[in-house]
Amino acid sequence: MELFGLIPLLEITDEGLKFIGAGIAIGIGGAAPAIGIGMLVSKAMEALGRNPEAQPVIQTNMILGIAFAEAIAIYALVVAVMIGFVF
Repeated sequence: MELFGLIPLLEITDEGLKFIGAGIAIGIGGAAPAIGIGMLVSKAMEALGRNPEAQPVIQTNMILGIAFAEAIAIYALVVAVMIGFVF
């Protein structure tokens, strides 16, 4: 299907679908850890407000949780790169 004979529309190719899949992997894989990190930091600040003496334990666990969430985002980036360039 073409618009005025110049611009091809709705030309679905394997290459295009591959990059759409990579974009979806990045979108979901980036948004989910961001939401998780926001919730984690929010609850840590709430806990610190209630019990400031527990700051070292809360901070250590918060940083560990943030590192795990960021690792998930990095895995999503690796999957998207593999989809885009390897397959």
